[in-house]
This record gives sequence, structure tokens and C-alpha cells, in this order.
Amino acid sequence: MNKILTLLFLICVFSACSSEKQRLNEEVIEMPPAIDTTLADAPKVKFYQYEDQAAYPDAILELYTPLGNQVFKPGKVPFEFNVKNFPFDLNETKEFKLFNILNGGDPVGFYSPIFQRDLTVGSYRVVAYLVDEEGLALKNFGNYVDRDFQVGESRPFPYSAEPYLALNFPHSDQVYEAGEVVTVDFLVIGGDMKLDGLKVAIEVNDLSYEVDHMAPVRIENLPVGTYMVKVRLLGTDGKELDGPFSSVSRDIIVR
Repeated sequence: MNKILTLLFLICVFSACSSEKQRLNEEVIEMPPAIDTTLADAPKVKFYQYEDQAAYPDAILELYTPLGNQVFKPGKVPFEFNVKNFPFDLNETKEFKLFNILNGGDPVGFYSPIFQRDLTVGSYRVVAYLVDEEGLALKNFGNYVDRDFQVGESRPFPYSAEPYLALNFPHSDQVYEAGEVVTVDFLVIGGDMKLDGLKVAIEVNDLSYEVDHMAPVRIENLPVGTYMVKVRLLGTDGKELDGPFSSVSRDIIVR
């Protein structure tokens, strides 16, 4: 009897573990067929999110250097972070867990919370964040931090209380194999999507999709080709916000 109960328990556990995550906000969009296509039906692209499964909700990322609007000489600019409540043990993993985005560019990963970056004259906004085992940005308050600073003779960014975007995925010219799911992973900095009535619009060439909460968007069944992925932050009036980082674009390739 005990063996039967044990077997039933293992079957239940296996079934629970192997079941697919529940999709949310799924939308199926039929792509316009190419002029020279031989297919009878146009491919159907799916946009969706998964249920929120916040990893490391208590993780804290603090930025000690640079200070707000601190001015540095051109060349090696120091960065110093403090990480709490997060497994940042380099002896256990060789994967990047801390990422930086400068002025809306591609993220750069670091193994250490203390490092330098070689920067030229200009005004900079750094967004730093921690990632989970899938490489997705942690999205709870305290998991990420932002800061403006200057290098050389440069003016600070004009003050703005508007929220803005930081894009973790995709990267510029990222290549996907046919059938691979494309993930759009973003952070909304300086605002709360629900409380502030914000939306994020994702455009993939002529396809469009909107979400009202900060969770990765998956895109399934993109045909082979080159695409521009544009992510825009929209206000309560449905218009894109005015800030310099309210829109981010990346070219990707499906082959």
C-alpha cells in the first residue's frame, strides 16, 4: 500500500513539474503573406506572457559610485555596487548576474560589483540590474537602480520626472533559429505601470502588441527574416512619453 501511495505521489509531482506555465494576454496575429510565398496560409505569430513568478524578490542592488551627476575625467570611470540577498558567488557560477545599460544601449554583464568602464566625453544614464537563472531582469523594487553622471565637459540631462525604458532582451542583431521563441524583456524605470496607467507597446515590423504590466513578452512562430523590434512606453493618453529613453529599438534576425 505504501509503495502505491509513493508511486501516486511521484506521478503527481512529475505531472505538476512537467505542466506548461500558464500563458497570459495571448494574442495571435496573422502575418501578411509575402508576395512570392508558396504557402497557402500566412503564418500566425503568437505574443504572450507567463504568470508572474518573481525570483529573488528581496534582492537589493545599491550603487555607491557614480554619485548623482558626478563628473569624471574621460577614460576609466569607476563603478561600485553593493549586492544583498542574492547569490552573487563567483565560485558557483560563471554566468553574469549584474548588468549595466548606458544611454539605452545593449546591456553589458559583469562578474564583479566593482569595475571600470572606458568612457568618452558625454552625459550618461546608467541602469543596473540583477538577473535570474534565465537571464531575465529582476523586476521588484530594489532589484535595479539608475543614475545620471557626466564625463568631461558635458551638461546633465534635463530634469524629467517621466518614467522610461531599459531593454534587457533582445540585443542588437541578435540571431534566433527558426522556431525559437523571441523574448522581449524590459524594465520600466521611475514609474509603476498599474498606478500610473502606463502601457508598453511592442512592434515587430508591422505587428503590434500592448501590455499593461512589467513582465517578459514572448513571441512565437516568427518566420525567417529580419525584423526591427521597437518597444515604446505609452502614457494614459496612449501616446509615447517624451523622454529620451521612452523608446528602444533593436534589429534581430530569424534564420
